[in-house]
Amino acid sequence: MQTDGATVREDGVRLFVFGYGYSAAAAVRRLAGPSTEVAATTRDPAKAEAMRAAGIDAIVFDGRDPAPRLREALARASHVLVSVAPGEAGDPVLNVHGADLALARSLASIVYLSTVGVYGDHGGAWVDERTPEKPVSARSVARLAAEARWRRHGAMTKVPVAILRLSGIYGPGRNAFVNLADGTARRLVKPGQVFNRIHVDDIAEAVRLAFRKGADGVFNVTDDEPSPPQDVVAHAAALMGVAPPPEQDFETADLSPMARSFYGENKRVANARSKRELGLVYGYPNHRVALERMWREDGWR
Repeated sequence: MQTDGATVREDGVRLFVFGYGYSAAAAVRRLAGPSTEVAATTRDPAKAEAMRAAGIDAIVFDGRDPAPRLREALARASHVLVSVAPGEAGDPVLNVHGADLALARSLASIVYLSTVGVYGDHGGAWVDERTPEKPVSARSVARLAAEARWRRHGAMTKVPVAILRLSGIYGPGRNAFVNLADGTARRLVKPGQVFNRIHVDDIAEAVRLAFRKGADGVFNVTDDEPSPPQDVVAHAAALMGVAPPPEQDFETADLSPMARSFYGENKRVANARSKRELGLVYGYPNHRVALERMWREDGWR
């Protein structure tokens, strides 16, 4: 069994993914190789069929009931990526299959995808992994509780658990270009408000490095330059050669409670530990570099 700080081989990986969504799929693509085996869960039987057609051993898991075949796949796994949100009852993976994970004798490393939302609001100040967490939303409170459970699981089983705290995720099909093209882009202005972002390919590379190094602990995976959201839309519009949507005052804008809640947290998230300890070199270090690269390479659709 791998212990903290050990290096894992990049060949012969037997990866198990809980929650085959946008970020997890990018990580699977990054880890793909002739000797890599991938099994992954989804809630959707139709999606499971598409995953199998792509060579992934897809297992339908609803987060409530044990899946016998899932136990068998976990017993073979060398690496586990968890990309499943906690529910009202807590983390569904540990609730239902925590004991099976503890018995997975081939398991070398676990990576858990979390959120910078656990830091809460800091009035635009910088935060890093040493900053005390003070989550505001119920979603982030549940995430912090799930992080703690995963860290306890790692301590109990002696398997390193890397907690990757992600900022706002974007990439192909999910970006300001797409929003401008389909007419949903908005330039909401709240003075002093900034957000960090992270391209899905940088998430994938962070996962690869965390597995490779057998990383343990918390790492912010986020870009270098938190910036106002209206600036991102304006820069994308300039690259597309279209007029940006008019600026809207946040206070009077018609927003859903969920959308408005995102603006209730204002912070700048530092990523130095991910660079120093994981060796992560960000391919998309800020929104300008990211948008220009995606536009140039036609990698936004």
